[in-house]
Amino acid sequence: MQRASRLKRELSLLTMEPPPGITCWQNENQLDDLRAQILGGADTPYEKGIFNLEIVVPERYPFEPPKIRFLTPIYHPNIDSAGRICLDVLKLPPKGAWRPSLNISTLLTSIQLLMAEPNPDDPLMADISSEYKYNRQLFLLNAKEWTEKYASQQKRASKPLEEKVNQSETSTANESTVQKRKGSNISKKEKKSRLES
Repeated sequence: MQRASRLKRELSLLTMEPPPGITCWQNENQLDDLRAQILGGADTPYEKGIFNLEIVVPERYPFEPPKIRFLTPIYHPNIDSAGRICLDVLKLPPKGAWRPSLNISTLLTSIQLLMAEPNPDDPLMADISSEYKYNRQLFLLNAKEWTEKYASQQKRASKPLEEKVNQSETSTANESTVQKRKGSNISKKEKKSRLES
């Protein structure tokens, strides 16, 4: 009972006053299965990336931390290929620093901070950690490449193609504003014929 009321309070706070660059919502109306998105911070190799996370809230929450993992692949010394995150606030004491006074918003903010400032001395990925320590330029290059490949909004369409779609959408003045902005009601055939014109 305590978990449900606390989660409802936390989710409403996350909706009304989300931390900058972070969104969180319920997955298919399941209170114990949440999703979150973190925007890559400016001046980091993750800039302009959108990273999706899964949050599984245990029965004993808040006395046990939620299990959080990245669904979007990320090149980071403290995040492994399965998306698991090495962060003390995600673990119970004595090894971890989780306390019931912490909340999901705090955890997501901590993860966002970890993205901006990796901890190479407590790595999950030893090879990426040594690259971060001893060849920072290569690390930054690889991290940017992964961000563009997996976390970019434009990973499906190349820039010239997207610009062409945008130009043709704005040139047709008879369409509704919703279709101009998002193109959500435009069928694939219509898009294809516009690109060819």
